[in-house]
Amino acid sequence: MKKIVLALALSTLLFSCKEETKEKLEDAKEAVSSEVKEGIDSAKAKAEKELDSAKVKVKSKVDTVVVKSAEKLETAAKKLKESVKK
Repeated sequence: MKKIVLALALSTLLFSCKEETKEKLEDAKEAVSSEVKEGIDSAKAKAEKELDSAKVKVKSKVDTVVVKSAEKLETAAKKLKESVKK
């Protein structure tokens, strides 16, 4: 009889510990998911900032190339006009 009572007491203790463990696991799961979401949001913001910066740099370089090519085209056109006049 003592063994049965002891077994019931031990099983009751184990079941109650499982519930607490499940609650702790749920809390830990929620904490980890919120940290991961924050990390993803932070990385996304940094990536967007870098992308915007890269777009500005590329646009300024393209504008510079366009201006230089236009100048070279004008120079070539002037040389062509002079050679036609001669």
